[in-house]
Amino acid sequence: MPLYSETFQAGGAEPSATPTLVFLHGLLGNGRDWRRVVDAVSPFYSCVTVDLPGHGHSRFIQVADFAEANAQLNETLAARGIGRYVLVGYSLGARLAMYHACQSQLAMCPSDSLVADSRNGAESGDVKCHGQLAGIILEGGHFGLPESERAARWHNDQRWAKRFTQEPIEQALADWYQQPVFSSLNHDQRQSLIAKRSDNLGLAVAHMMLATSLAKQPQLLSDLMRLSVPVHYLCGEQDDKFRQLARQTALSLTVIQQAGHNAHAEQPDSVATAIRQILNQIRQVEGNDA
Repeated sequence: MPLYSETFQAGGAEPSATPTLVFLHGLLGNGRDWRRVVDAVSPFYSCVTVDLPGHGHSRFIQVADFAEANAQLNETLAARGIGRYVLVGYSLGARLAMYHACQSQLAMCPSDSLVADSRNGAESGDVKCHGQLAGIILEGGHFGLPESERAARWHNDQRWAKRFTQEPIEQALADWYQQPVFSSLNHDQRQSLIAKRSDNLGLAVAHMMLATSLAKQPQLLSDLMRLSVPVHYLCGEQDDKFRQLARQTALSLTVIQQAGHNAHAEQPDSVATAIRQILNQIRQVEGNDA
């Protein structure tokens, strides 16, 4: 079953001339989190927002690991008939975007392929041949932990999963947003997020948290650096952890001013502007390679 998704058609560009932007949200979120950014970029680029497993209208879809989450994403892209596309992911969504881009299965699809006709059941091996990845834009996504740090992370994720399973979700969220990565939030912003995220199912969130734990994620940076498609990183200027992480790499980096870890929620216009600039760079590179 494909994941729930919504489409926003470009009004000012020929759809075949520009890639579709596919937006992946973070843990506890849903596709609507991207709406203010989508409203700003959809006049120029067709957009698709996806509700990841365990979230939003996909809350009853479960996956066991990154591979299954990626298979669900592939099925969704195929069902939507997406040709060339750019993945835009935040936090968990960024980690899934990285994993997706690094999978060798993408090489199984011809570089100029559009979408395998799902009505005919056309497949490449066991993977539906969707479109051609044209780039990825990562907001606050971790590249992967060294082996020495994985046990501690797994223990931490198990502790949070237990809380989301057993406690009223508002209680778990109140502590969740006290973590250092959310230190840029003020009291009102925290309360707003708690209210907004309280419609999640704690058990579904816990299942997805463990299935895609950073403790299970491969270290993806070296594979990212070898990709033939552009990789761009976004982070808020107040998101010290991920700004430092990104600056230790050779990836193209855009820092969003007056924003913390959730830059697209705090400064949607700035993030939308950055995305459009990145896409213009991608088009220029493709034009030079033509």
